[in-house]
Amino acid sequence: MRTSKRSAYRRRMEELRREAGRNLRILPAAITARSLRNGCTYLLDGGGKHIRSTIVVLSCQAVGGKGADAADAAAAVEILHNFTLVHDDIMDNADARRGRRTVHTKWDVNLALLVGDVLVGSAYERLLKGARGHHRELAALFTQGLIDVCDGQALDLENERRKDVTVAQYFRMIEKKTGALLGMSAELGGIIGGGTPRQQRALRVFGRCLGRAFQLQDDLLDVVADPADFGKTIGGDIIGRKKTFLLLTAVRKAAGGDRRLLESVLRKGNSSRPWRKRTGALTEAGRETVAAVAALYERCGALDDARRLIRRNTDEALRSLSRLPDTVARSMLVQLAEDLTTRVS
Repeated sequence: MRTSKRSAYRRRMEELRREAGRNLRILPAAITARSLRNGCTYLLDGGGKHIRSTIVVLSCQAVGGKGADAADAAAAVEILHNFTLVHDDIMDNADARRGRRTVHTKWDVNLALLVGDVLVGSAYERLLKGARGHHRELAALFTQGLIDVCDGQALDLENERRKDVTVAQYFRMIEKKTGALLGMSAELGGIIGGGTPRQQRALRVFGRCLGRAFQLQDDLLDVVADPADFGKTIGGDIIGRKKTFLLLTAVRKAAGGDRRLLESVLRKGNSSRPWRKRTGALTEAGRETVAAVAALYERCGALDDARRLIRRNTDEALRSLSRLPDTVARSMLVQLAEDLTTRVS
């Protein structure tokens, strides 16, 4: 992308991000409990890249619609995403999110659960407000996306307890946990923008393929990112014994001492206490474990396998976009996909 086009792309993306942030601050008037309103406001003011809402707007424009027509649906998707975050933080017992205390640690678990619940209702309220005659179609798609995300989270939790998780099962999980919401975002925009059924399908495939590549890139960054850029502890997935693509691939390939190392990590149980301090930082033993496992991933080819799959899924996403008219919005979706799956932090 030429420098001038790149600059224009960045300006437009920043405009979309700011618009999304402003849009999120509109809460239902029916929320009268001050604690609940404060909790919702705190969560939604937490920042973020607003990737999903941006995809809704650009997908709408890519099929010939007006971005403003997709504003409420974009907000609905971002609100739904925040619902998943507040509940994920409770399940993971996470202390921080985006550099701030999580809702359940700033207040308590009961309020955090209510914040998540009311965000689901708020998301539907915004979706239907901007449905523009597509109420049933959008509600059905949104509902399936919500069910898929929750199902994906449940599969992730099941995978943590299982010893026999396969790569195929990992991909089934991320298809729902990550790909479903991105695919739904793109398809919502296509419907609101008046896209043909073929264009809507192309956008759905784009989002789902992008979701796979995005999650694989997250797995990779947990091992290879620069700690100064990453914003969280390098090796967190290793310490948490997450059944990532890297771990599953390494278990399948490793032998001898390498296999014994992986088995030792997995035997530590569900607690990360042997490797983490109370502050969340890694102990010296934790850092040594992460370094040893990362080197193992490199030796057995797991890192290269992940890079190839990231590229393959990104290319598949871009092929789907090629079925849409050649517009500025489509070009921005192309660049967004490349940025998300080649990011270093």
